[in-house]
Amino acid sequence: MTDLVSEAFPVVSDLAEFPAALADGVVAIGNFDGVHRGHQAVLGEALDIARAQSVPAFALTFEPHPRTVFNPDKPVFRLTPEPMKARVMAATGLDGMVSLPFTRAFAGLEAEAFVHEILRDKLHIRHAVTGYDFHFGRGRRGTPDFLRAAGSSDGFGVTIVTAATDEAGEAVSSSRVRAALAAGDVVLANALLGYRWSVEAEVRHGEKRGRDLGYPTANLALPAETELAHGIYAVRARANGGEWIDGVASFGRRPTFDNGAPLLEVFLFDFSGDLYGQRLQVMLAARLRAEERFDSIEALIAQMDRDSAEARAVLASLAPLGAIDLAVNGPPG
Repeated sequence: MTDLVSEAFPVVSDLAEFPAALADGVVAIGNFDGVHRGHQAVLGEALDIARAQSVPAFALTFEPHPRTVFNPDKPVFRLTPEPMKARVMAATGLDGMVSLPFTRAFAGLEAEAFVHEILRDKLHIRHAVTGYDFHFGRGRRGTPDFLRAAGSSDGFGVTIVTAATDEAGEAVSSSRVRAALAAGDVVLANALLGYRWSVEAEVRHGEKRGRDLGYPTANLALPAETELAHGIYAVRARANGGEWIDGVASFGRRPTFDNGAPLLEVFLFDFSGDLYGQRLQVMLAARLRAEERFDSIEALIAQMDRDSAEARAVLASLAPLGAIDLAVNGPPG
């Protein structure tokens, strides 16, 4: 079924519904989890080729992540679940996204069949762009060289984009972004992404301890595979795509109280309202400190006061990280 991020950006998961408006276009192929600066280089190359030829540009990606399919007991920490991936893709200027279901049967498709049946016969591509490390087909036989040769035989062009590096000369990768978040280095993760990372979940009822402390929170249960470092973060949040509101959040097990399952607890500054049952998107700007246990409620409240003041100062100085950050997250509050 076709879903729309906007009227101008179709997201297609069924090839039978592939829009004719995207045919004879340039496709960027990859998993694109995070749509980080390295991925953006691939997408940008596809856009440049497409615009030069006055044809559409779109992405071909796969859901769920292949590593999760092959190792379901250890699902991948997803940086951008499909809805967020589509939002960032749309922000790059692409004309649409094809998100094919990734199953073991799909993984068993021969590389030749992927090229002939999908790229040529279903998508009718004019040109394909991939990263240097993208492989496809059974046994990962579809190498960049394989794709070049197949394109030459089937009448479409192929461009392979080399590894993107950051200002320090290190490769930009999804695994590096995940490692930065796991270490609590949100600033580095956001720099590698080129936009500020966020999570999204439905606000659930909690123990309501925050009310008694003077800090009522919106509580979100994140996926179990989320490897974000426990700690206190300066954040912005919005409900159901509304206006961003500054705040401070704790992600962790609440060692002062119950040391329970990890929970994201968000306190929004200067806000009053009922968020239960709404989907809250929480954008992380910086980690303020690690989670810790306090010997008294008074000591905890005093620290929360300091955290709030620090978060306000951090958020007051935020500026967009670039055009994609501006398009995804909007101007600073």
